Amino acid sequence: MILPSCSFAKYTLEILMIRFFALLLSLTTALLFSSCSSQVEARDPVTYKGTAKRTAVYHNGWAYAPRSAPTKVKLAIAAGNRLQNKPYKWGGGHARLNDSGYDCSGAVSYVLREAGLMNGQMASRGFLNYGKRGYGKWITLYARNGHVFMTVAGLRLDTGGSNRRTGPRWKPWTRKSIGHVVRHPPGY
Repeated sequence: MILPSCSFAKYTLEILMIRFFALLLSLTTALLFSSCSSQVEARDPVTYKGTAKRTAVYHNGWAYAPRSAPTKVKLAIAAGNRLQNKPYKWGGGHARLNDSGYDCSGAVSYVLREAGLMNGQMASRGFLNYGKRGYGKWITLYARNGHVFMTVAGLRLDTGGSNRRTGPRWKPWTRKSIGHVVRHPPGY
């Protein structure tokens, strides 16, 4: 069958328009999903750097908030201080909010909850989607499947790392962050 030339042109134009809109839709979808699902991976080792008015002071295992810190940051540091003599306990802080020991995600959940920055608790994997992506101004979480730790006013609270004390502790020593993504509470 031979189509008249104007019908053929109309048919070709319709095909081109359908392909164009399909391409436009697929590009829009790809951009939308890639920006929502992408994570910010930790760049550098976590290192405690004393900066006047911006960093918690670490002394004899305790943290002291900078005077200029927001109230929720001060509450987070106070909560972290309450954990300093608690032992590491697998699953600690999950079945009971105020527990006799804490694991990594139980400790981070406790600090955020006590500061009014989350409700309940979550496992380390859940922190991959907590809050906003990227480094926070005051609080940053470093999460991967199987472990989470945090910095509050520049000081790391962690159940792991390179010292012999077990349980959640303030740790001014450097820790590698490879394999972790960084998240933070909105506004902090």
